[in-house]
Amino acid sequence: MATVTVKNIPDELYERLKSAAKINRRSINSEIIMCIENTVISRRINLDEVLEDARQLRRLTAGHPITHEEFNQAKSEGRL
Repeated sequence: MATVTVKNIPDELYERLKSAAKINRRSINSEIIMCIENTVISRRINLDEVLEDARQLRRLTAGHPITHEEFNQAKSEGRL
């Protein structure tokens, strides 16, 4: 395996990596590898799963219609 050295990581970014690694019970190195994998390796989207998720969301919200006015009011109040 290759070895890469990353220099000049901003302190705030390093602290976030450190925190994420702790939460995920990984070393900082393993956390960085996961971040790179999640960014570089594309994930195939399963269209059937996406459509089923959308249908489920529609079923859950079907009994709660709102008007455009209610939507815009909630949006302007920062509730959406």
